[in-house]
Amino acid sequence: MSLPRPLPRLRDVAGDYDALMCDIWGVIHNGRDVFDEAIEAIRRFQETRGPVALISNSPRPSSEIPAQFAQLGAPRDISDLIVTSGDATQDELKHRAPGPAYKLGPARDEPIYDGTGLDFAGIDEAAFISCTGLVDDATEGPEDYRELLGRAAERGLPMVCANPDIVVQRGDATIWCAGALAQLYEKLGGEVVLAGKPHEAIYRLTFERLNKAAGRAVPRERILAIGDSLGNDIAGANAQGVDALFIGGGIHGAEVSSAAGVDIEALDRKLKERGLTARYAAAALAW
Repeated sequence: MSLPRPLPRLRDVAGDYDALMCDIWGVIHNGRDVFDEAIEAIRRFQETRGPVALISNSPRPSSEIPAQFAQLGAPRDISDLIVTSGDATQDELKHRAPGPAYKLGPARDEPIYDGTGLDFAGIDEAAFISCTGLVDDATEGPEDYRELLGRAAERGLPMVCANPDIVVQRGDATIWCAGALAQLYEKLGGEVVLAGKPHEAIYRLTFERLNKAAGRAVPRERILAIGDSLGNDIAGANAQGVDALFIGGGIHGAEVSSAAGVDIEALDRKLKERGLTARYAAAALAW
């Protein structure tokens, strides 16, 4: 396998693609700061090439994301469409209704339950766990939930995890996500159901909506996936047979990047450790 090709500007290869699947957190913003060059790149691709799907492991329904953009000072209408892990997870929750479910996550994720028909109960009465994250991700870590999850695992409760991410960057801070709780739950012997990247459900939904936006079926070889997570964005792109552009300024920055940009050989080693490939690499998304 060849080394990832450095790609300072998306425009250098834009003509090879008819659509983009672009991660949000780590590429468009970091939870605090918006990356204006990334937004410009998306807009220019839309103007000159084709539709862009923003694909996120956010546990919230995609209808909630434009408001999040506005809070960060970004345009609400950045792309043609948004698909979230929350969208894919809602389908799974509807199939499990009325439950009851044990709700694990912060109040801001409540919209994921709209229209699911679920009832809710305590951990000792629930039929499964619905996990969108830690209740307070600013102060808590997975170990704070070991006792609770141990009780659930002893009862044999499945966990539906709405966000497979282990961590994200919020400004300069590293924040634990629902995927970290799912990882711990599996270690405790619990069963976990995942719908977000790199799993099939979110991509099936993304291709369906992307093709509708394009007005035709876009061939996989004409789609470029962009993201900063090896385990989610790059692994998902590989599984779906689409080219990948790795962004080095996100969660793997300390491992593969420096002030000079992405260290291609260090990135290649990380990719090979995981059995993954990335066609391109850039420090940040820019047109």
